[in-house]
Amino acid sequence: MSTRLIYGFHAIIAKLRQAPGEIREILLDAQRQDARGRDLMQHAELQGVRLHLVAGKRLDDLAGSGRHQGVVALLAGARKSLHLDDVLDTLEEPAFLLVLDGVTDPRNLGACLRVADAAGVHAVIAPKDRAAGLNEVAVKTACGAAESVPYITVTNLARCLRELKERDIWLVGTAGEASDSLYAADWPQATAWVLGAEGEGMRRLTRETCDQLVHIPMHGSVDSLNVSVAAGVCLFEARRRRPA
Repeated sequence: MSTRLIYGFHAIIAKLRQAPGEIREILLDAQRQDARGRDLMQHAELQGVRLHLVAGKRLDDLAGSGRHQGVVALLAGARKSLHLDDVLDTLEEPAFLLVLDGVTDPRNLGACLRVADAAGVHAVIAPKDRAAGLNEVAVKTACGAAESVPYITVTNLARCLRELKERDIWLVGTAGEASDSLYAADWPQATAWVLGAEGEGMRRLTRETCDQLVHIPMHGSVDSLNVSVAAGVCLFEARRRRPA
């Protein structure tokens, strides 16, 4: 049976809470006898998950260059492939989605997932190419959100966006040169927020497929924000306007 790794206290405790059955075992640095280590051991015991105390070097070898914080979990099986229809067909409220175009840094992806989870986004969508992929670094940065927010990769992003429009989901893209301010613009409840990587932004076809473009007003000397910061600004403004 294939296995995959997650590491870091936030990600592993989130998995213990949400899907403990997927965890084959947890490896904890024997030197981590602090409060976080004890809390993790209690969570594992409560869920009946095996936990072994090991040398830190073993964790270094497993995590490679990743910062594991002294804990690694081995999960059973590959990550399940998700389809957008599986998410949209089960919604009981207007869709609230985040679309990432050209975000290739796994730390940015993880941070976007964390923001999406906090804002109550139903799914994050990205192309299979020109995208970071949900690797161990992204999962750790997401602090558990990679296990709670559906992350859906699509072969053709432009086609996916057109399919969202066919479902009456309004596409709001962000662009520094857009004439409408985020705070002055209006949009329907069912929305997909489309963001590109800092610097390059969205690809031309992605931009042209959007129903609306908005910009985040900048009042200082910088002219752009990291994509995860921009996602937080947009998603929480959209969340503020949604019914409680």
